[in-house]
Amino acid sequence: MSIEKRNFLIMWICNFLIAASMTMILPFISLYIGTLGDFSHDYIQRWSGLVFGVTFLSAFIVSPLWGRIGDKYGFKPILLITGYGIASSVFFMGIINSVFGLFVLRMIMGFVTGFIPTSIALISKQTPKNEAGKTLGTLQMSNVACSLFGPLLGGLMADNVGFQYTFIITSASVAIATTVVLFGIKEIKQQTEAKVKIPRTQKDVIKQILNRKMLVMVMIIALLIQVGNFSIQPLLALYVSDLTKATSIAFLSGLAFSATGFGNLLLTRQWGKLGDTIGYEKVLLLLLVLASILIVPQALVTELWQLVGLRFLYGMVVGGMLPCITAYIRIEAPLDMQGEILGYNQSFRFLGNVIGPALGGFVAGHAGISSVFYVTGSLFLLAFGILWWNLKHEQERFKESY
Repeated sequence: MSIEKRNFLIMWICNFLIAASMTMILPFISLYIGTLGDFSHDYIQRWSGLVFGVTFLSAFIVSPLWGRIGDKYGFKPILLITGYGIASSVFFMGIINSVFGLFVLRMIMGFVTGFIPTSIALISKQTPKNEAGKTLGTLQMSNVACSLFGPLLGGLMADNVGFQYTFIITSASVAIATTVVLFGIKEIKQQTEAKVKIPRTQKDVIKQILNRKMLVMVMIIALLIQVGNFSIQPLLALYVSDLTKATSIAFLSGLAFSATGFGNLLLTRQWGKLGDTIGYEKVLLLLLVLASILIVPQALVTELWQLVGLRFLYGMVVGGMLPCITAYIRIEAPLDMQGEILGYNQSFRFLGNVIGPALGGFVAGHAGISSVFYVTGSLFLLAFGILWWNLKHEQERFKESY
């Protein structure tokens, strides 16, 4: 087996373990906060959004830095730092006894949240451009598979062994996956890198992004996608509790999360392959429209099974968006600054992860949780409009040049 294939296989497995471990705790963040004191419903909703989103705010700040260090020194050291950092912060979340302490730990975790983006940059850099969609789509399947099993397992564990032990088990899983990277990954310097004599400054990278308008546009679209996805996630457990009188809310919340992951798992790789064939931007346009159509009816459900079914259909389309964006950047970005440009794209995504929960909490507090789905559908349509308008103008400029 070649080193590239071995690296890909190891990163697929480790991404699965880490992403599954991280999604184990997502469904019950709001429920966990409720166990830390005698709080009102509004207090829990507000702090759920803050605790959920602060991780991505700090990650937004440092993500380009991880990408730049990876381009210069290699991605494996970043994988080890972020992996063990995540494991440590999650462990202490299991023994914290205050909401503010949980908030601080989530913020600290954000500074070392870079394992999965860094793994994508590592694999992207060793992948031929004509196979980027298929390869990155396959890698994304590990993250997607984790969103199927992680929330379900996490909810089941939380109902049976308690929230604290679930955090500790999650920490151990992340540490094991990082140790596999320590002994299993062998990073290879690309030949193109050896020919680069002039180091790229941060100013050079930003200028490169701004000179390619479509790079900026796809990053903005990535932000809007994340805002839409994360506006409802911290509130999903509360929404599920409104739809059922069952006592195992953590497990049922995990089931609702997992339905989206199962839909992702079925089609993510296929969307990437289709992008390799007809163009990633065309596939992204289609996915944005379909996602908007499938998210709005979730506001109208009256039974839990209806929500689970719609989340499954929604997952079938939303899972293909980010691999298409990453593959597009893989084609457009120069190889020697690819990690940093992907880091900036990740920062846009993390910013969306911050805005989404805050927006969802604000909308839910004023108009109810069901209204959040309408806002999300509108965001997907806005992203579609931005992409369509820019592609149209790109085509016009191309025709004028000839």
